[in-house]
Amino acid sequence: MNRKWASKTTFLSLALIMIISLLAACSKGSESTAEKHVLRLGVLYGGADNESYVRQQYTDTYEMMHKNIDFEIVSAIDYNEQRYDTPGPDGVTPQPDPFVKMKEMLTGDNPVDVVILDYSMLRRLIQDNLLQQLDPLIQKSKFDLTDYVPTVLDGIKSADDSNNIYALTPTFSSSALYYNKKLFADAGVELPVDGMTWEDVINKAKLVSSGEGTDRKFGLSINRWAGDGFSDIQTYSAPLQLKMWDDKGEKMLVNNEQWESVWNTVADLYKQKISPSQEDMSAWQQKVTTDNPGSYNPIGGDMFMNGKVAMTIGEYGYVNELSNTMNNASKIKNFNPFEWDVVTMPTQTSKPGIGGNIYFSQLMGINAKAQNADDAWDFIQFTNSAEWAEMKSRSTYELVARKEYLKPKNGMSYNIDAFTTLKPIPPQSTDTEKLMREKPGIWEAQSPGYELFQKVAKGEMSAKEALQEWETKGNAVLEKIKNNPTGNIDGGGKPMPLDDVAVDVKPVG
Repeated sequence: MNRKWASKTTFLSLALIMIISLLAACSKGSESTAEKHVLRLGVLYGGADNESYVRQQYTDTYEMMHKNIDFEIVSAIDYNEQRYDTPGPDGVTPQPDPFVKMKEMLTGDNPVDVVILDYSMLRRLIQDNLLQQLDPLIQKSKFDLTDYVPTVLDGIKSADDSNNIYALTPTFSSSALYYNKKLFADAGVELPVDGMTWEDVINKAKLVSSGEGTDRKFGLSINRWAGDGFSDIQTYSAPLQLKMWDDKGEKMLVNNEQWESVWNTVADLYKQKISPSQEDMSAWQQKVTTDNPGSYNPIGGDMFMNGKVAMTIGEYGYVNELSNTMNNASKIKNFNPFEWDVVTMPTQTSKPGIGGNIYFSQLMGINAKAQNADDAWDFIQFTNSAEWAEMKSRSTYELVARKEYLKPKNGMSYNIDAFTTLKPIPPQSTDTEKLMREKPGIWEAQSPGYELFQKVAKGEMSAKEALQEWETKGNAVLEKIKNNPTGNIDGGGKPMPLDDVAVDVKPVG
């Protein structure tokens, strides 16, 4: 037993030495006798119980190699404190404005040095001169970005009108179109390829769809959880950047030919049984339960994994779920494993090369008021280095931003370039973000769209009629908001918190 313990200890010591040696090359920080000091790292949301995660994820390795640095983790919004806030008379607990809290953290008496920020805030942080431009530091340090994934740099630069860099991220995630090779082979249809438009994908979906009732195989599910047609509309139209209301939030903009075309396209997928509705999924699940009483299906309502859908859009993390399911196929009753692969997200013909659903979860910038700007830049270089990417590529559920280390996981073979080829959708304008903060109740004007689309998908009304009605109901809501911009709207639910708003490029700060 002692020999085994000694062997394990020796192995761990050697492994630690190797990791330190590997990472030493990626930091230009000094190991000298410099005076020990604090580097303050700011995050948007956090709390005492979340600090250990932040340290493990971002700072522990750097701190181990830089004995003169102590990290202090600062949260703009402490969710532990929010637990004890008293709800208002309407039962709603007041929510702080995330941007205001972020700005306070950056401009207060003791500002943070490095900030892990939300991509939706990046444009305004730049415009309000709250972040340091990184281009001069990149040039001075000769920090090599030639191996950076182009879609990552494109997304970061698009947040600035001058196309400059104000933040970097070591990892990111995006979505792609997953497909079941067997269903295509059974239907005699050519496999999907990169660069397809929505029209191409829908045409293939029609060809591969077959069967009736609960035995039907569907061609396409725009989102993995079938039947959410309104979300399908948002995914399908994201590159078009259609607006629901004007920049002042005073008039609905949904009653036009562009919106009508989008609604007709998505609704037809349900009418023609190309995409499964909630009713289709419920009927199939009921049949499975009836045929196999008491059996357990660990992949539940995922119709793609269950071989009921030929194509679906999923995030990069879905690779792990598919791999685990196929590796454990023998444990799942009546499950037949299948070969799958991915291609790029479908694009709009009018917006070639632009895809959606790209997420930057670890954007790091330097506060314009940083007291330790040099150390802040050294830390950002360290976490965005090729050496760091090599190490993280083996342990992260996301994609690393260095192309050299973007490889399929666990010996699998799939088209990983599908996640990195398309350009991201440009971020929302500052005016739009400002409007959502000033009028949180504006999302009540979106609510009629959910129910009205279901009627269109079921053939109960035309898209044109539904959009006209949505325009009327939405305008009524917007009119009420003029007198009560931050409160609830009569006849509606609670305003949707800003953090729940879907945006084109989502990070986690």
